[in-house]
Amino acid sequence: MRYELYYWTGIQGRGEFVRLALEDAGAAYTDVARVKGDHAIMPFLRGERPGALPFAPPFLRAGRQVIAQTANILAFLAPRHGLVPASATGQVYAMQLQQTVSDIVAEVHDTHHPISVEEYYEEQRAEARKRAAAFCTQRMPKYLGYFEQVLERGDGQHAIGRKHSYVDLSLFQLMSGLDYAFPNTMKGLRRRTARLRALHDRVAARPNISAYLASDRRIPFNEDGIFRHYPELDEC
Repeated sequence: MRYELYYWTGIQGRGEFVRLALEDAGAAYTDVARVKGDHAIMPFLRGERPGALPFAPPFLRAGRQVIAQTANILAFLAPRHGLVPASATGQVYAMQLQQTVSDIVAEVHDTHHPISVEEYYEEQRAEARKRAAAFCTQRMPKYLGYFEQVLERGDGQHAIGRKHSYVDLSLFQLMSGLDYAFPNTMKGLRRRTARLRALHDRVAARPNISAYLASDRRIPFNEDGIFRHYPELDEC
């Protein structure tokens, strides 16, 4: 099957978690908006296309199915491409971990848009500094400490069992994004995130991921996406 991924052009965003799984699996897919433009997304959001109605990108078209929400898309793809354990217990645990990744990603977004997504960062800068300070000193260490425990309770190298999964790919993206957005804070947490650092490096060295990261398909982090680097938000 050739998949169609729908996500906004110019940013990694939440769509990048899906791209990493598709790239790692060597799956055939089209990043539709990059070919046809962002306007190709809108008919689905307006309900003009058959299939389930997505609220927002990312969503994936697989045959006649339209699957939305990052964690849900990954749960759909993973069993088909060997990126999750075969057991129901393993798949439920993978979803639990992915939903937790989604939680911290939402909090990252709120560091630069704590009041409204409809307003520019510059219109909520003071509130953003307060939100970012709390995130860097309290929430980020708590989340990363949790994922360190997850790795420790496994084999020390993988999030689930002893095999690579889509959660490992998502933790790679999380660490990459946090390194970009909060380099000072992440430097201070380096000793406390040794397992996550090692996982990040192992994922980056996987053949398909290494090739993807070196290609023009991997959009650089920028200040239009979820992970944004504003120096004043990284002064913790």
